[in-house]
Amino acid sequence: MVDTTPLTRAVDHFADRLRAAPQSRLQRGAAGEALRLARELARWAQVLEVPGVEPREMPDAGMFAAADQITVAVHDLALVLTNEGEIEDALRLVEEAQKRAGV
Repeated sequence: MVDTTPLTRAVDHFADRLRAAPQSRLQRGAAGEALRLARELARWAQVLEVPGVEPREMPDAGMFAAADQITVAVHDLALVLTNEGEIEDALRLVEEAQKRAGV
């Protein structure tokens, strides 16, 4: 089992920033960026959990749910990651998404 703490902490920080962001920032793209990240993380988790089955897409639950969606997605992914390289790849995705989101 690998330590996923850095990954979950990074997503928790991103989620906290989204929750504190004004609605205008969410509307200008921060929520959309978070949804893209959540979908990517969820897809990755599904591919690892059930290889060969087409992953389902995480629905758009609205801009105020984006923080919760990335949190759920990363916790699902953290359960199935098996090595440090995967953790680093996921962490890079989170950091890049947060930078693009501007929060």
